[in-house]
Amino acid sequence: MATSVVLQKVEKRYGSLDVIHGIDLTIDPGEFTVFVGPSGCGKSTLLRMIAGLEEISGGALLLDNERMNEVAPAKRGIAMVFQSYALYPHMSVYKNLAFGLETAGYKKAEIEPKVRRAAEILQIEKLLERKPKALSGGQRQRVAIGRAIVREPRIFLFDEPLSNLDAELRVQMRVEISRLHSSLGNTMIYVTHDQVEAMTMADKIVVLNSGRIEQVGAPLDLYNNPANRFVAGFIGSPKMNFLKAKIDQVNDGDTTVSVCGSAIRLPRRLKGSAGQDVTFGIRPEHLGVADAGTALATVNVDLVENLGGATMLYTTTPDGQQLTIALDGQQKVERGTNVKTSFDPARCHVFDASGATI
Repeated sequence: MATSVVLQKVEKRYGSLDVIHGIDLTIDPGEFTVFVGPSGCGKSTLLRMIAGLEEISGGALLLDNERMNEVAPAKRGIAMVFQSYALYPHMSVYKNLAFGLETAGYKKAEIEPKVRRAAEILQIEKLLERKPKALSGGQRQRVAIGRAIVREPRIFLFDEPLSNLDAELRVQMRVEISRLHSSLGNTMIYVTHDQVEAMTMADKIVVLNSGRIEQVGAPLDLYNNPANRFVAGFIGSPKMNFLKAKIDQVNDGDTTVSVCGSAIRLPRRLKGSAGQDVTFGIRPEHLGVADAGTALATVNVDLVENLGGATMLYTTTPDGQQLTIALDGQQKVERGTNVKTSFDPARCHVFDASGATI
């Protein structure tokens, strides 16, 4: 049965250094939650606190409303998959899967069906007699996940499990882990610095920065409605463009903003005042070079990347700012030329000096 996870004012300190600052978070039973953020933001530390591998300095961890702060890791009903496969090289795949159960005192008759079921779920039945050195990176990661499955945990924790794989295998394993979640229905918490993994796998994303939660929500909620500039810049690939701007006029139903020398009317009232310096945000995929939409600026094309399914333009605005444009398909745009950019005013974002969305 899936388990709920609740963090109440959770803190982590190393001596006088505070690294996790009073985090409140609820993860519903069966939810696939992803902790995402830059290196050093505290996401792996938070995961290890849930696992019991790091002591909680303050606050409470509840699993199904039961306090876990003082409960030993082995008794929390949690299985963790690490970035390193950490397989026993002298053991077969079968023995690697069975070893933890043998150590826990399970009988052979109990172990075999658990191992066979995990192998079937991960489609590694034909690999059970192989040693780790005869496996590819993706196969080794499946075995590492299989060791977690055989324990039949209440919660799965993944700490950047795909970091050691090449790009193609990362995509494949993302799909397989998502399928695993669908078939098992367990609560899963997944740590990554890769926002593409977060967007494609999560039911809920928790964006962390310097030991604090910046925003929690469904992937598209964070993409469409970022709470601040940090989230806007972290969620989405390629990252959002940020341009210096100034509020010219605020009316009841619209706001005029100066960007790149142009006065642009936005169809909403911003929480700002005339003369205020702001940051104008627009995603590369929300920019175009056609006449449709509202004109932004005529920009100079510095570099063109033809990716087949998309064309990336790296440009400079008239006032010297950098602007990235992502166009669908294969577009014929020459380096060094000038192009007119346009956008839908309903799809832009404006941030104040503190970085908050206004």
